[in-house]
Amino acid sequence: MDWDSYIGCWNVVPSDDTPPDEGDESPGMPPITITDLASFSPAQGIVVGEPGNLGVVGLPTNFVTEAATHVRSGQLFGFPIDVRFTPVSYTFHYGDGQSQTTSSPGTSWESLGQAQFTPTDTSHTYADRGTFDASVDIAYTAEIDLGVGWFPVEGQLDITGPAQQIRIFEAHTALVARTCAEQPSAPGC
Repeated sequence: MDWDSYIGCWNVVPSDDTPPDEGDESPGMPPITITDLASFSPAQGIVVGEPGNLGVVGLPTNFVTEAATHVRSGQLFGFPIDVRFTPVSYTFHYGDGQSQTTSSPGTSWESLGQAQFTPTDTSHTYADRGTFDASVDIAYTAEIDLGVGWFPVEGQLDITGPAQQIRIFEAHTALVARTCAEQPSAPGC
């Protein structure tokens, strides 16, 4: 997109409200691309696995991250600029070779009113025990403001979040007729 036409909106306008001549020069900002805005550093997503970055083989581990629309300010090509980043998708990498892309940052079990280990839109079930490096990539769209309002920039930025270790354990259960207090030698006591 050619921003020279928008720069003219905030340049000095003649007092008689006559439009500038077609040949008039603006300060000359080059076209702005989404990669030009990467230096404004949109927020990384920190992934959290519920409960407490722990999980059980064969049961869902719920993943959530926090991301919101936010504004960064600075200079681009010598001009002051505000950049508004809006998260549009989240790619959860579970550390076991599987990943999932969603439009949701995930929701905690508590916020959903669900019991732990129930499936959610962003949960993942591990097949093996171990420690896995999970992470989330957030895709952002961007808009810029040169002082005359917000204008969208084509494309999106994919920001990779840091790895978070998720420990997955095996759980073994046994049905018993009595509690461990009643029969301390029972299986699992």
